[in-house]
Amino acid sequence: MSWLIVERIALAILTAFLVSVLIFAGTELLPGDLAEAVLGQSATPEALEAIRRSLGLHDPAHQRYLRWLAGFLTGDLGTSLTSGRPVAAELSLRLANTFFLAAVAAVIAVPLALSIGIASAIWKDGWFDRIATVVCVTAISVPEFLIGYLLILFVALELGWFPSLSSVAVDAGVGERLRAVALPATTVVLAVLGYITQMTRASVLDVMSRPYIEMAYLKGLAPWRIVLVHALPNALAPIIQVVAFNLAYLVIGIVLVEVVFVYPGVGQYLVDAVSKRDVPVVQACGLIFGATYIGLNVLADLMVIFVNPRLRHPR
Repeated sequence: MSWLIVERIALAILTAFLVSVLIFAGTELLPGDLAEAVLGQSATPEALEAIRRSLGLHDPAHQRYLRWLAGFLTGDLGTSLTSGRPVAAELSLRLANTFFLAAVAAVIAVPLALSIGIASAIWKDGWFDRIATVVCVTAISVPEFLIGYLLILFVALELGWFPSLSSVAVDAGVGERLRAVALPATTVVLAVLGYITQMTRASVLDVMSRPYIEMAYLKGLAPWRIVLVHALPNALAPIIQVVAFNLAYLVIGIVLVEVVFVYPGVGQYLVDAVSKRDVPVVQACGLIFGATYIGLNVLADLMVIFVNPRLRHPR
């Protein structure tokens, strides 16, 4: 088991390194001159040369990459080209807002999806299972931005229950923040609910076809006891993986949701940086998203190793 853990962590570090190379190379290959994009086409040659020297554009690409990666590892994410402020200072508040939105959505979505999936497995082909399947397939099929606009139209504008724009002040309390993220959190919950529910149902039903489950039925055990005590522990591995995948989406895949509700998170910050060609911000956001995704997947792998006895012991 120790070797498996070391192997997963080493693979995660290698993957993060490759992701950083792709992010840096992708921003380097953008068409046009970065100095002209910052100063505008009316800038003088002297100003262009000065900005190129300040950004280190005359240095070889590998030197600039190593300098950028070393700065990222030490907490120096560079300086924003549009505001002139350190990226880390601007990103910290927005990252906290994104994590708060993701945490609220996860606290609602994961227990709800697991409960619905287990209940659908217990009452397979019943009316509850049919309704849950229709709702899940519909939620999966509808794009997130459309769900967001529908919630704004009916819940915010027609009913007036929650604000349509999720603006959050720096000194806002927990209650004010929860009210502000109510609609974007609902949108994200509906986006991930179907995947977790369907995977939970399929994984539990797959285990339910095993011989020891048939023996439990022959003993006269209650269906809920068979599912929760005998089937669910052996169905956890794929459930953990799909939960981790959707938790990663909650953090890095809510860019559209933040844009729709004008939520001051990392996604909105990234979209603004792309429109203004603020390369240091784009690189920092991209690498943070990639590291978050990789970290959650490594955590899922380690949890799968822990819950699966066949992986903890040599054959």
